[in-house]
Amino acid sequence: MVDLSIILAGFSDAFSLYNLLFVLFGVVLGQFVGAVPGIGPIMAMAIAIPFTFGLDPLPAIAFLVGVNKGGLVGGAVPAVLMNTPGTPDAAATALDGYPLAKQGKPLKATKMALFSSVTGDTFSDIVLITVSAPLAILALKMGPIEIVALMIFAFSILAGLIGNSLTKGIIAAALGMLAASIGTDPENFTPRLIFGYWDLFNGLPLPSVAIGLLAISEILHRLSVAHGSVGAAIIIKDTGNPDDRRVTWVEYWSCRYTMLRGAVIGTVLGALPGIGSTAAAFMSYAMTKAGSKNPQSFGKGNLHGIAAAESANSAVVGANLIPLLTLGIPGSVGAALIISAFMIHGMQPGPLLFETQGRLVYGLFGAMLMANFINLWVGQLGLRFWIKVVSAPESIIFSSALLLCFVGVSMATSGLFGVSIMLIFAVLGYVMASFGYSLVIFIIAFFLGPRFEKSIAQSLSLTNGDLTQVLKSPVAAALLILSVISVIWFLRKNVREEDA
Repeated sequence: MVDLSIILAGFSDAFSLYNLLFVLFGVVLGQFVGAVPGIGPIMAMAIAIPFTFGLDPLPAIAFLVGVNKGGLVGGAVPAVLMNTPGTPDAAATALDGYPLAKQGKPLKATKMALFSSVTGDTFSDIVLITVSAPLAILALKMGPIEIVALMIFAFSILAGLIGNSLTKGIIAAALGMLAASIGTDPENFTPRLIFGYWDLFNGLPLPSVAIGLLAISEILHRLSVAHGSVGAAIIIKDTGNPDDRRVTWVEYWSCRYTMLRGAVIGTVLGALPGIGSTAAAFMSYAMTKAGSKNPQSFGKGNLHGIAAAESANSAVVGANLIPLLTLGIPGSVGAALIISAFMIHGMQPGPLLFETQGRLVYGLFGAMLMANFINLWVGQLGLRFWIKVVSAPESIIFSSALLLCFVGVSMATSGLFGVSIMLIFAVLGYVMASFGYSLVIFIIAFFLGPRFEKSIAQSLSLTNGDLTQVLKSPVAAALLILSVISVIWFLRKNVREEDA
């Protein structure tokens, strides 16, 4: 048990002016790179790590955490205003955020995203501070068999996002899994589907696929309907109603259960390595839509859809540090970058970290809580600025976005090969969207595919190919039962909606 004096000393270190400035700089930078399609907080963190060598450990790591937290808030801005997610996590936010912005309520949509993000993030930070060790132990006990069952349950939730065409939903998921299988076999580490391109040995670059499908394809779609005219990137209606430019306390409080559900989903999935904030956002969105009394309103500007997505994806940030700090296992790409920063500064995350570096750990916790309040403050000021930015002509907005996408992906993938992959998936995304295939399902299947395949290979090795061994795990059996129930539930809802 960490001594109370160490906890208080850690929090006093965090709330110094020197550390506050680094957290503030990290949040501002994170919101900026998140709001600009093509960069993202992960890329910014990777570039910033070498510049933290000369800093003390606490401000260096707090700065990186600020970039990560700010990036999730910033990613919702272009998703709401332009239907072009600044980060993959914000793709679910665009489902209801963009329709609400088209109704002349862009400030209401972005403020709801901001408030939900800060709420979910604060919830997961409190969980991290209070019960990080027990949750890490629970995650450690989940072996490959339980992970496979969890992945199947996650895929079953996709049934709620398929829409009216089950066939197209299955095809989109299959294409996502196929794209995820490019690279090396996780069991034998032999190359497959690389067709002589050894740049694909480690699989398709995640930034190329995500930016190509989510950003470039949307820009192509917008350009295809421009018909040679030059207008604003988004035409914001002025309804003249002050309530359309703010989120009232009644509206925020009406979403409390939605945000709580999203925060719990994000915290639980964030504590399990490999799931990620994108899956958490879509799972929260699907469960909120399924439990709604008016599911037809989702996708048309429902505040609950924004609250569900943003509270879940932001809650993953704090929860990702649970396995990192107590087990030394990064739960996401962002957590992997933070663990590298720990090691650069001479610290080894793991069970002994709380004993050897307890003051630093609780200083980091204090910095995370401080980053949430700074996120709220900076976000309130920044939202109005981004609203003004997107009123610029499409020729400026889209050319700038394309340039940043090209530069960002080339930096993230160390060459033009990643840019080529991005363009291929941009065309694929444009074609899929034109024929009504879900990009949402494709993205989730692509993100979960490698982890799912690896867990299957490990499970088959552990059970010698006897799948009945799965039933001997109570957790796995419960998750599989829930998967069947969720598929039946969602499909019956789709049939009822078609009949109506």
